[in-house]
Amino acid sequence: MPKDKHKHKHKHGHAADAPPRLTRSLYNEDLARFQFELVRLQYWVKERGQRVVILFEGRDAAGKGGTIKRIVEPMNPRGVRLVALGKPSDVERTQWFFQRYIEHLPAAGEIVIFDRSWYNRAGVEHVMGFCTEAEYTEFLRACPEIERMLIRSGLHLVKYWLSVSDEEQERRFQQRAGDPAKLWKLSPMDILSRERWLDYSKAKDAMMEFTDVPEARWYQIDADDKRRAHLNCIRHLLSLFPYTEVTPEPIRLGPRPKADDHYVRPPRQAHLIVPDLYAEPPAP
Repeated sequence: MPKDKHKHKHKHGHAADAPPRLTRSLYNEDLARFQFELVRLQYWVKERGQRVVILFEGRDAAGKGGTIKRIVEPMNPRGVRLVALGKPSDVERTQWFFQRYIEHLPAAGEIVIFDRSWYNRAGVEHVMGFCTEAEYTEFLRACPEIERMLIRSGLHLVKYWLSVSDEEQERRFQQRAGDPAKLWKLSPMDILSRERWLDYSKAKDAMMEFTDVPEARWYQIDADDKRRAHLNCIRHLLSLFPYTEVTPEPIRLGPRPKADDHYVRPPRQAHLIVPDLYAEPPAP
């Protein structure tokens, strides 16, 4: 992983007692560097037949989707899968709780990212009363055992909790509520959770107490500043793997063979053409 040459840089004029704010240019520069490292990591995972699970949890509007997007963006989509399960079906409710998550675990050479995970039971299901107290207690007892078993099988499990303040979450909720293009991000469950901040805090504390075990630690990321959260998460993720250089050498393409002189293309208008509405400059 490259050295962090921007470790102490921050925007001039920012309050000394506040976290540094990254400029967009610095953010874009470092993001490009670290996304290239993610490509190298993915080549290593495939070459070595590694199995990787990265799961993201956090309060609503904590920025899980944006962080995941920056991780997945540069990768080969054939080797990385995003899993974002909705509420369980009637059949899934009758199954072992972990069953519908287990079937999404990676094969050799694959990375799977969970946008929320089995930890729904310790969060929204517990707080909103979607599971019984006995089911909740059993989850807290069984979860570390299952994760230890997965790790013993050779699977890499990385757990991130994106931490957002009450004030920042409210600001993001208000922004979503007032923007029709972002309104889809504000679900009825988000609105209910907004009223139960303390309950979710207590649930998170209990979840950490029982499931932050030495074999499967929780890594918490301050997410009030999305740019810093993206870079801190990617850098930390890269630091967890002893990946080596297995990236293929650049390919040198020779000259293309000459086309068949007898080939005649059909008329362009023989097929439907989407109008190029930007071919002409806009009228003054």
